[in-house]
Amino acid sequence: MEAASAYKTHPWTKFYEAGVSPRLQYPDIPLGGMLAKTAETFPGHTALLFYGKKITYAALDILVTRFANALSGLGVKQGDRVALMLPNVPQMVIGYFGALRLGAIVVPTNPLYLERELEVQLVDSGAETLVALDLFHPRISPILHKTKVKHLILCGIKDYLPFPLNLLYPIKARIQKQWVNVKKEAPTYDFLSLLEKAPDTPVDIPVAPEDTASLQYTGGTTGVPKGAVLTHRNLIVNAAQCKAWLAIEKEGEDIFLAAIPFFHVYGMTTVMNLGVLIGAEMILVPKFHAKEVLTLISKYRPTLFPGIQAMYLALANYPEVRKYDLTSIRAALSGAGPLMLEVQERFESITGAKIVEGYGLSEASPVTHANPIFGRRKIGTIGLPWPDMEAMIVDIETGAKPMPLGETGELVVKGPQVMKGYWNKSEESERTLRGGWLHTGDIAKMDEEGYFTIVDRIKDMIKTVGENVYPREVEEVLFTHAKVKEAVVVGIPGDEFMGEKIKAYVILQDGEQATEDDIIQFCKEKLSKFKVPKEVEFRTEFPKTLVGKVLRRVLRDEEMKKSKPKSGGR
Repeated sequence: MEAASAYKTHPWTKFYEAGVSPRLQYPDIPLGGMLAKTAETFPGHTALLFYGKKITYAALDILVTRFANALSGLGVKQGDRVALMLPNVPQMVIGYFGALRLGAIVVPTNPLYLERELEVQLVDSGAETLVALDLFHPRISPILHKTKVKHLILCGIKDYLPFPLNLLYPIKARIQKQWVNVKKEAPTYDFLSLLEKAPDTPVDIPVAPEDTASLQYTGGTTGVPKGAVLTHRNLIVNAAQCKAWLAIEKEGEDIFLAAIPFFHVYGMTTVMNLGVLIGAEMILVPKFHAKEVLTLISKYRPTLFPGIQAMYLALANYPEVRKYDLTSIRAALSGAGPLMLEVQERFESITGAKIVEGYGLSEASPVTHANPIFGRRKIGTIGLPWPDMEAMIVDIETGAKPMPLGETGELVVKGPQVMKGYWNKSEESERTLRGGWLHTGDIAKMDEEGYFTIVDRIKDMIKTVGENVYPREVEEVLFTHAKVKEAVVVGIPGDEFMGEKIKAYVILQDGEQATEDDIIQFCKEKLSKFKVPKEVEFRTEFPKTLVGKVLRRVLRDEEMKKSKPKSGGR
């Protein structure tokens, strides 16, 4: 069969679960309209649960309208950018839908950003309004004068805590030296005060599904921050695809554990937007702590838990995990990185849930592939392209030649959730979007049944002794070692003849001991000689993003600094 034909026939649709159609119908409304529709259908249903505080969909809809009017009162107009530097708290949901209802563009911002990172994103997006936790003010205030931000809206964790937690929290925060007092005078405003003063009259702004909803910043393949321009339609389409894939037939019945951050497009789509689309309750988790999350699951009985491997691993490894009842979880979708077989099996044995690996990227809103939840799963693959998706493997050199089945190349995708392009970066947009195809920068392959496997990132591929080595393959082996808890592999500087050296960073299971030679010998038994790590470094933790992705770049940079010749005398 000709290479291109293998993809055009969509072999993957044969393995869709019963009831999942290759073509879906999508709501032709903006995100603010989606919330209004759900609030009308399920007015008394709990939308948000925050440490015991419940906010119904009817109440949420009113708060969103008030916030939209509050922004309008400050002079925010359609098309203006509103940055949200917030964890998973009620203000994040209110701020997100409030800005969108006004026709503004949301700029989700990582709460862990330091001054320089925050400045770069605010300047690039041109955001004139920033909504943030007051705790972040010491990082925000030094750089505001370098940006276009005119309005700083601050909120607190205690704002939506129920009694008596709202009284106890300030005491605890002061003891832990996490209490910040900021004078709320223009151009700095208090979130709750703005809401109280704003009217709840409908916002008469015509927002179209094709309008830009969000600038989702990503380092992409170059490491330079770029804002993926996502429309209301992009985001609603991906939420609807997720609903179909999770086999959600009855709306208003599911409960999400909202532990994946909403500022990340994965959490934004698979929990916040999907949750609103189906009238689900969302248990908000501002910061992931294994014991706290186990308690929330046991107490509030969530049915769906989109997350990442690091979360599932932390719960499965918690010493007293068997004391908690986790059986309410029906399905878990793991994204933002590979899901190792050992983690999958351990989590499923504890919960009884089905957990599958999916795949996506910010430029695609983000999900493009996943294994069937209750159907045929292929361990180690990212599964099948979702409804209305095209996917293909092309050669790495030109990005234009379709590769035969089973051969590796770059994964390219096309579909209704793919971004318009990058914000104010036409050359990057043209390089990434070619002929309607989104070039992902990931090396992958497709089998004869349409299941795709990610081999690695193009930029992470290690070139050693004339061979290409994919870190994920080595990491899979390391994860099978009984004493290894976590592992990551990177290419470090070698010599000009041999190329890069393979180095493994390992975190051991609690109480276990191993030597560098133990790990290397283990790998020699399971890998070709050129794939075996030359060095092993033991650590107690890895540098990670807030979403839980290991920052290989940080590890690589550390090695680069070590290898640089020192200046000075002989």
